[in-house]
Amino acid sequence: MTDASILLVSAASIAFTHTLLGPDHYLPFIAMAKARSWTMGRTARIAFYCGLGHVLGSVLLGFLGIAAGWSLDGLVQFESERGSLAAWLLIGFGLFYLAIGLRRLLSKKNLRASDPHGRPKMNTPFFLFLIFLLGPCEPLIPLLLYPAAAANTGLVFQVAILFGFVTLCTMLVSVLIGLRGISRLPNLRARPYAHVLAGLTICVSGLAIRYLGL
Repeated sequence: MTDASILLVSAASIAFTHTLLGPDHYLPFIAMAKARSWTMGRTARIAFYCGLGHVLGSVLLGFLGIAAGWSLDGLVQFESERGSLAAWLLIGFGLFYLAIGLRRLLSKKNLRASDPHGRPKMNTPFFLFLIFLLGPCEPLIPLLLYPAAAANTGLVFQVAILFGFVTLCTMLVSVLIGLRGISRLPNLRARPYAHVLAGLTICVSGLAIRYLGL
């Protein structure tokens, strides 16, 4: 295999592993879809746009870094700081949604209601997109800088496109498989707690990223 082929295979493998091992890439969408009664189609669209923002943010940063002549250490450090910010935003969003769910659960009105129309009014897709836009793809930066150092612009674009494609596909498949699996579970008793569980799931996802490095 040529160096270019090895790099492209590595980019695809790393993108797949990075996405699959990061619970933030799919658990928030599964949890919110369950809590807010999103269809599979709508969930897939939201996950796609969030994933696209997630990848493009790091790609643009990588291209800017290459153009400005930034060092690998500098870019990795900047991505790490972005990662910490995104993790805290995910934790904060999860805690906020958890608090709303608990408040509604403890109110007399919502103790009597278990229909999906009693969901908190907030632009959840926008908040998720913002968090994913700020969230970095740390493994992508070294993959971009390697061909850039050899002045191979074509390979830089190939790596970026392949990494983004595999990341998006892995996200969407993971979300849809998770939704399909959770739809088969009995949920009548858990339904009043859907918003609480969604907030808790998102918060735990953020904590896993912040403290476990997932």
